[in-house]
Amino acid sequence: MHRNRPLRVLYLTTSREVFFDQQIETLESKGVDATVVVVPGEDQIDGDMGSGRGVWEYLEFFPRVRRALRDGEFDLIHANYGLTAPYAITQFSLPVVLTLWGSDVVGFDGRVTKACAWRCDAITVRSAEMRDLLGREAHILPSGIDLERFEPMDRLEARERVGWDRDTKQVLFPYSPDYERKNYPLAERVVEGARDRLDEKIELQTISGVDHEEVPVYMNAADALLLTSKHEGSPNTVKEAMACNLPVVSTAVGDVRTRLENVSPSGVGETEDELVDHLVSVLEADSRSNGREEVREVSWDRIGDRILGIYNDVL
Repeated sequence: MHRNRPLRVLYLTTSREVFFDQQIETLESKGVDATVVVVPGEDQIDGDMGSGRGVWEYLEFFPRVRRALRDGEFDLIHANYGLTAPYAITQFSLPVVLTLWGSDVVGFDGRVTKACAWRCDAITVRSAEMRDLLGREAHILPSGIDLERFEPMDRLEARERVGWDRDTKQVLFPYSPDYERKNYPLAERVVEGARDRLDEKIELQTISGVDHEEVPVYMNAADALLLTSKHEGSPNTVKEAMACNLPVVSTAVGDVRTRLENVSPSGVGETEDELVDHLVSVLEADSRSNGREEVREVSWDRIGDRILGIYNDVL
């Protein structure tokens, strides 16, 4: 970036998700001057990014974006989540980078995204599956992981901190049961299937509304992470579990199969029976995984450098 001042980027987002804030912190540490404009309104439970806002909130967003553009001198706009794309492309002087998070390539949100994608100078998606759904060229760029926050710790110590029985197999479903897209009923059936095959007590634990700094403790307290989502982009919970060496059992969504390809014990299932088989194998193994070594390639430091490379390409 050949300039005598920091790169000035206007970031548009539907909500201040943890991973978004970590992305901003990483880029600022690498010299980016960041201004963030957020769609007004309350965040939804566990963050179903764009659909929680109504028409009035998105109408109110437009003058906020125009005001930021008028008041600042930016080099580019980085829109995050597809529903912010229309506000980025209504100006014609700055290049636009669009980052898609997952659910913004399907349904109504997906239609908005695809209608705007042609006007963007670069697009990043979480997985090849998302790129296929989008139907155009895009950089595959998962969100990063804070390897200093998510790291292994003693399982019994962690279990004592969260109040879980130390002699019970603990399976972590890392969302609220009310978050429909995460498919908690399937998680219940998978755990029940494992109970039928193992002569051990197994508990299915859920977490929601927990401070992100405490999530690593829950992951270290668990024997397995169970992800049963209907669709995902690049689920951070899988990568966070890997960073803690927590075995993962997951549906074949987003980039999970790629992430877990060389991780053991762990498994990806296409059917309910396959998920039960993988969970039984993980619980019988009773060991931590090698996930931390496999997830280093998506540390925030490396992801930040890749984002800066994309900025360079469009300027």
